[in-house]
Amino acid sequence: MTGRLKDKVAVVVGAGSIGPGWGNGKCTAVTFAREGAKVFCVDRKRAAAEETAGLIEKEGGTAMAFEADASRNGSVKSMVDACMAKWGRIDVLDNNVGIGSTGGPVELSEDDWQRVFDVNVKSFFLTAKHVLPIMEKQGAGAIVNVSSIASIRSPKGIAYVAYNASKGAVNSLTLAIASQYAEKGIRCNAILPGLMHTPMIDFLAEQYAKGEKDHNQAYDRMIAIRDRASPTGKMGTGWDTANAALFLASDEAAYVNGHLLVVDGGITVRA
Repeated sequence: MTGRLKDKVAVVVGAGSIGPGWGNGKCTAVTFAREGAKVFCVDRKRAAAEETAGLIEKEGGTAMAFEADASRNGSVKSMVDACMAKWGRIDVLDNNVGIGSTGGPVELSEDDWQRVFDVNVKSFFLTAKHVLPIMEKQGAGAIVNVSSIASIRSPKGIAYVAYNASKGAVNSLTLAIASQYAEKGIRCNAILPGLMHTPMIDFLAEQYAKGEKDHNQAYDRMIAIRDRASPTGKMGTGWDTANAALFLASDEAAYVNGHLLVVDGGITVRA
């Protein structure tokens, strides 16, 4: 702990976790707190937000939990108003929410397409809409959007067209905000994680293994496949995403704006 975010207020949207373990948002919220930030922990599930806030407070940090649906304008406004009422400023906005849906353009339903875009893109737009005026009045702020390497690459044999397209839109949104608000002291960057071992992956692996005769073997097989796909021989973790977010949120990245930071162990440099 070096106090890289001392006296800053950070809003982490998607600060909870889908299950036991450490996801990107949970790791980021705890990392921010360890570096001195007051962390406003937001999640669609109150219990998940409270768990993360409780972990921070147990370590002696400062946090507040808040339940909100980031894809709904009124819910996002309430979230921002509550943070301002509590601490009076917002220095960092970290957007971590995201979902996927399998299928290409033919197989995917219109409703599923829209649902993915509402969560993955609209939520980032709405949080920025309500936080940017505050940061502009302050004359400073940092936004960190969690995208994915799926925004720049689509592996053969895996059809996630809505996820691919939505994360590409996150990249474009990031660049547009970075350009528009640079002269106002506000930076906007994105992180593009690769294969990460998070509770979401454990959940998907469990779903995959459900129909298999040997459940444990099927689960281990999926995890092993993902580990082998990384040049490092092992998936990354939520802490890798969190450390990247910490850099982009801190004053150490004062001249880093409009950057898409790939955190993938080298997958995207492979042919």
